[in-house]
Amino acid sequence: MKFLRLSGLPLAILYGLITYLRNLLYDKGWLESRSYDIPVICVGNLSVGGTGKSPMIAFIVDLLKDDYRVAVLSRGYKRKTKGYLEVREDHSVREVGDEPLQLKKNYPEITVAVCADRRTGIETLRAKAEVILLDDGFQHRKVKPRFNILLTQYHDLFIDDYLLPMGRLREPVAGARRADMIVVTKCPEGLAYAKQQEIQFRMKLLPHQRIYFSKVSYDKFIFGKTETLPLEYLADKSFSLVTGIANPKPLVEYLERREFKFSHDKYPDHHNFTTSEINRMAEDEIILTTEKDYVRLQPLLHKYALYYLSIKTVLLNEQEPFFKEILEEVIRKK
Repeated sequence: MKFLRLSGLPLAILYGLITYLRNLLYDKGWLESRSYDIPVICVGNLSVGGTGKSPMIAFIVDLLKDDYRVAVLSRGYKRKTKGYLEVREDHSVREVGDEPLQLKKNYPEITVAVCADRRTGIETLRAKAEVILLDDGFQHRKVKPRFNILLTQYHDLFIDDYLLPMGRLREPVAGARRADMIVVTKCPEGLAYAKQQEIQFRMKLLPHQRIYFSKVSYDKFIFGKTETLPLEYLADKSFSLVTGIANPKPLVEYLERREFKFSHDKYPDHHNFTTSEINRMAEDEIILTTEKDYVRLQPLLHKYALYYLSIKTVLLNEQEPFFKEILEEVIRKK
């Protein structure tokens, strides 16, 4: 494994040089990074793969939606449409992407839009919102958000990672300086405060930067199209777990700790399921999946026992009021 990593060193050096020069051009103002009068809060990361952006976006929506007109702007990864498009509940995954559709179904009262050109998206949404959440826009330097939230997984901290293709970093670790807040996600249950302090020390935060720690909380119920059942319904059942997310390991470990009996069909993130894969799933008596995968699978398996287990982000140390206060200060700032 070490040899394979070292074999990618020349490409990592080249990639790092390119991203460094690109960021330098924006930092010096030689390339325009446009700011807006409307508050734009960006949620992103330095690495490829899942760091918990979707649950964090939902967490922020929950905090703000009762007091502000909130809009969420996403690229709409793997969608087949082009340009700016506002998400409706009756859209398909192919039209808008799985995560934007999931968010719209959960929060029909907010505006969710997809647009690869974030400037166009923001300028279109300005008249419809009081705050815009920019999903996965940390490397989108054409836009200068009012506030940058950088996510990093507890078990895969960016400070311990390497640039592509040696590791999973999209840009050098120095890019974290653009963050106003860092959230360490997917922390284990009962994480000691001393360990949190150790990570904070290793991050070498700038004076203006804040750090928070969060964990994943699983629902006590599973949800189908027409019914809601307690999670314990699966205790004496044999079922199939189907995942098409970047890192299903925490979910698998959670179900194993509860001593559920299941097989696991693992697919890549944002996977477009084929007819043969759907036909094979249809042979299972019960299928459990993630909420993101459910929006893909439900139209294809609507006659079968398909359920999803939802998750949410929970801040450690009861820091939610302070987190919300910071966001409100950002929104009020002129």
